[in-house]
Amino acid sequence: MGGSKLILNSFLATILGVLLLGMVGNAAAGDAKHKLVIQVSTDDPRTQKIALNNAVNLQKMYGMDDVAIEIVAYGPGLGLLTKKSKQADRVKSLAMQNITFSACGNTMKKVEKKKGKKPALTEGVHVVDAGVARIMALQEDGYAYIRP
Repeated sequence: MGGSKLILNSFLATILGVLLLGMVGNAAAGDAKHKLVIQVSTDDPRTQKIALNNAVNLQKMYGMDDVAIEIVAYGPGLGLLTKKSKQADRVKSLAMQNITFSACGNTMKKVEKKKGKKPALTEGVHVVDAGVARIMALQEDGYAYIRP
C-alpha cells in the first residue's frame, strides 16, 4: 500500500512540475500586452537605424515586460545583423534587452552560395528558416507589423 502511494505522489509531483514549467515557459515567451514585428529588408543604413530606434522607443514607452519586439531581417537587410554591420554592437546590446533578432535562413544560404561562406551573425541573433514566413507567423500570432 505504501509503495502505490509513493508512486501516486511521485506521479502527481511530476505532473505539477510539468505544469509549472509550462507556465514559466509561457511567461518567458511573452504574454506581453503588445507585440510588434519589424521588417528589415533594405541595406540602407538610415532605414536600419530607424528600425532599431522604433524598437527602442516602443520598449521605453510600454516597458520591457509589456511589449514583445522581433526584428526580422532578410535579403539586403540581413547585413544589419552581421558582425560587419556598423550597428553590430547596438544589435548585441538590444538582444540582451529582450528584443529578438531573426536572420533569414534562405538569405544566409544564398550568401553562402555566392560568397562561399555564411555571413557571421552578431551575438544574440538567431536564424529562422525564412524571414517572410517568420513575419507571417508572427502576424498570425497577433503581432503588429511595421516596415520603416
